[in-house]
Amino acid sequence: MRFPPGTPDLEVLGLLVSVAELGSLGAAARRHGISQPAVGMRIGALEKRLRLRLVDRGPTGSTLTDAGHAVVELARPVLAAGRTLMDGVADLQRELDPGLRVVASKTIGDHRIPHWLSALRKLRPELAVALDVANSEQVTDAVRDRTAALGFVEGPHAPAGLGNRVVVTDELAVVVAPGHPWATRPRAVTLREVAGTPLLWREKGSGTRDTVWSALAIHGTPVRPAAELGSAAAILATARSGTAPAVVSRLIVAHELRAGTLREVRLADGVVLARKFRAIWHRRTPPAGPAADLVELAVRIEEARIRRGSRAG
Repeated sequence: MRFPPGTPDLEVLGLLVSVAELGSLGAAARRHGISQPAVGMRIGALEKRLRLRLVDRGPTGSTLTDAGHAVVELARPVLAAGRTLMDGVADLQRELDPGLRVVASKTIGDHRIPHWLSALRKLRPELAVALDVANSEQVTDAVRDRTAALGFVEGPHAPAGLGNRVVVTDELAVVVAPGHPWATRPRAVTLREVAGTPLLWREKGSGTRDTVWSALAIHGTPVRPAAELGSAAAILATARSGTAPAVVSRLIVAHELRAGTLREVRLADGVVLARKFRAIWHRRTPPAGPAADLVELAVRIEEARIRRGSRAG
């Protein structure tokens, strides 16, 4: 079948539908993980291709024209058919490929999943596992798109529309360089003070960032970051330099605290910052076989680790 010249691709139709649903180019950009100018350029190219004005752009947001609304309604069944096609292809791939594709957030991928996969290999030595590491938002997208059978994410809330199981609760620590005023301050630091202090933040889409933002936003909108960094290693190195405080997983910072290169800040009122590590999956394909084994092993390993830590304490 040959399509008429100028037929738009599914991705740009999806962008237009997101603009209709969310009311702005910026919100559509965040949903699709691209920049707002990129959304504007792609919608503009679609308008030229269709020779229709689809969006009225204003200072308070973007609204669809009558033609835009008509195109969105025509696009919805096309996008639904595209999703059905890709779901069917994913089912075929799983039937033909005996391996397991997993995607994990950076903290989990660097510090926990190697232990889980090692246990899975002992249970299923014949299984080929492909592991990708990304931030929690990208992991969620991969599971929704069914490019991964199983994901592991970190954050305060379960991703909407996906099945999930909590594997373990991970504590976060506020840390500073030994020379920072908070390192030797006798009085505990309040979350309001933390919210009002420029911090070292992970990039947008990170589960750690979402957790910290949710905890601090209760006490006022967090101020502009001192820096936004794409990895925990970069945050630790920058915190050691004394640039600013950071909020990081205890799994990541434990060695630094033991060595004294970073100091943990005591929070007022015994506040504990924590987030959940979750296994997530597409609701149409709940974990079975190797995927179910991996989730169960992860839960058991983390429960055993916590028990050992309690006995040691």
